[in-house]
Amino acid sequence: MKKILPFLFVLLCCSTNAQEKILPRGFSAEEKAMLEWYDWTSHTNFQKSIATPPPTPVRHMAEWEELEALVVTWRSYKTILSQIIKHAKEEVKVVVIVAPTGSNSQANAEMVLTNNGVTLDNIDFVVGSSNSVWSRDYLQNTVYSNGVEERFFIDWVYNRPRPEDDVLADSIGLHFNTPVYATIEAPFRLVNTGGNFMSDGLGTAFSSELVLDENKPNNQFNAGPHDEPAIDSIHQKFMGIQRYIKMENLPYDVIHHIDMHMHLIDEETILFGQYPQGVADGPQIEANIQYLLNHHLSAFGTPYIIERIIQPADFGGAYPNTNGDYRTYTNSVFINNTILIPFYEEKYDTIAQRVYEEHFPGYKVVGINCNEMIGALGALHCITKEVGVNDPLWIVHQRQRDITDNQLWGDYELTANIKHRSGIDMAKIYWTTDTLAGYDELNMILVDAVNDTWSAFIPHQPDGTEIFYYIEGIANSGKMQVRPLSAPDGYYKFRVGDLVNNTNEILPLFFGEIYPNPARAITVVPLTAGTPLDCSVELFDVFGKKAAILFNGQLPIGPSNIFLDARDYEAGTYFIRLKSGEAVYTRKLVIQ
Repeated sequence: MKKILPFLFVLLCCSTNAQEKILPRGFSAEEKAMLEWYDWTSHTNFQKSIATPPPTPVRHMAEWEELEALVVTWRSYKTILSQIIKHAKEEVKVVVIVAPTGSNSQANAEMVLTNNGVTLDNIDFVVGSSNSVWSRDYLQNTVYSNGVEERFFIDWVYNRPRPEDDVLADSIGLHFNTPVYATIEAPFRLVNTGGNFMSDGLGTAFSSELVLDENKPNNQFNAGPHDEPAIDSIHQKFMGIQRYIKMENLPYDVIHHIDMHMHLIDEETILFGQYPQGVADGPQIEANIQYLLNHHLSAFGTPYIIERIIQPADFGGAYPNTNGDYRTYTNSVFINNTILIPFYEEKYDTIAQRVYEEHFPGYKVVGINCNEMIGALGALHCITKEVGVNDPLWIVHQRQRDITDNQLWGDYELTANIKHRSGIDMAKIYWTTDTLAGYDELNMILVDAVNDTWSAFIPHQPDGTEIFYYIEGIANSGKMQVRPLSAPDGYYKFRVGDLVNNTNEILPLFFGEIYPNPARAITVVPLTAGTPLDCSVELFDVFGKKAAILFNGQLPIGPSNIFLDARDYEAGTYFIRLKSGEAVYTRKLVIQ
């Protein structure tokens, strides 16, 4: 009875009988108190999930791929939920999880939606008890067998003592007649949370190091324990993840969910939140970016392209390091041709909307005011969960970037990997130099049958020309798909020309500001050299004792980053010394 009684107590506190209570995205005070005795395995007896990996290799979908539905849980922030549903149902079916009775029931949802001017067409209601609104974190993940074949759902152990939330993926699986495979039993029992997971659809995924912390020995979730290779192996078996990149936890984001400060927006581009220099999580975010750029390439074998978007202060001017709300514009949602982004304050919102519209021409970018909920450390991405289509036609394309040496090019070859379970009948590129004049059509040729790679050539254009294009694939079954999904209103574009490089000035050796400083984890020492230089970078403690040699060799032309992990050293004051020939530069570093 010792295990059963605490579980019953949780149900009494968190069940539909107490659904008016709004639980935060983190732990409530009551949940923190129950962590010492909560039985994380009791409710697995009620799950209908399959506790083994899928039977065939799978691929986790990227968020910008075609959706069949969007799922939300009808609990708190109902005005925001109503706005999400209003715009989402114009693109996809919206599935609303409602309580059997009471203030979060279907009757309540229909009444509130109607009062907010939302019609009830294209909405499915699924009855299921819940604990919280944070569906991103506890609902299913869509994967496809062999890349584009049978759809499966994947569910992890939810990292909160919310047993009703943790089994809701089963209800979604039943609604869509899709098998649910779950990491709920040894040797695969693993904890993760949807807001701390993003993938590129090509086998690369990102999380913060929270996923390592919550599965380590003596964890409170009865998971594993798993070291990093074991965590990677489970994600490979269940999610098809071949490369799992973990970002350093941020000091002020509290919950360590990456969707609060970053968002993959295509296979090689990542949108990061940006703070004023030296403010809040800005230094650690920047250190993470530089570490990523120095140690990882995109799935295309190219450096990641980093885009930045402001993380504004709250109405009082406070940032998270001074107890301000964690306002974020990266917490957005892709819903086929629509992108929902959080809004807070007009002077910042207009800038954020422009960033999205510039990167996603032809998409409908809709802002939804999230001031009501952002204090609970969540926004739109946190309270929605996508369901990928049951019959994907998958197009992967590395967009052509601006060409600055046009005289060296002939025609411009564009390629795409295009797959469907029935095979591809034909593929085309539509291109133009004037979108108002319409598009010319080019048939693509299958150049690599093993990898389903198709190719076509856009004719050479004069310097200064801007070229717009999109890709279309047609399956043997007759299904058609385009990339980007918003085409023909949306497109990719690139400019061609010969740009003169006037930046040939030889720069002196430059020692930039160390960040973050004070340091707790991965820390960046930025250097810039105008010519190749032999140099050393060493770490000394406050007594002048050498603690480490960080670099000793030839520094290449241009910017370089030297990294250290502050966790390898005792807290205190240190000095980093850069020496090249007779030149010596020193900067102070504080390790906390």
